[in-house]
Amino acid sequence: MPQVEITIPEHLEMQIAQLVEEGEFLTREEAIEDLLSTGLKAYKTSGPMDDEDDPGGLEDDGMMGHDDEYVF
Repeated sequence: MPQVEITIPEHLEMQIAQLVEEGEFLTREEAIEDLLSTGLKAYKTSGPMDDEDDPGGLEDDGMMGHDDEYVF
């Protein structure tokens, strides 16, 4: 598996360490891999935010076209 070196803000490192400490993940590496994978899947699903599609800057009808329903 390819290895990547990144620098992240201290607050993110603390959150990752807390997740490992709480038992959500066995290791820091597992946490980072899973969180990155989840983030990429979410990004791929929702796609990049493009201001040209929403000239007002905010979508009025929620992400799924309903006023009270938002998907994260």
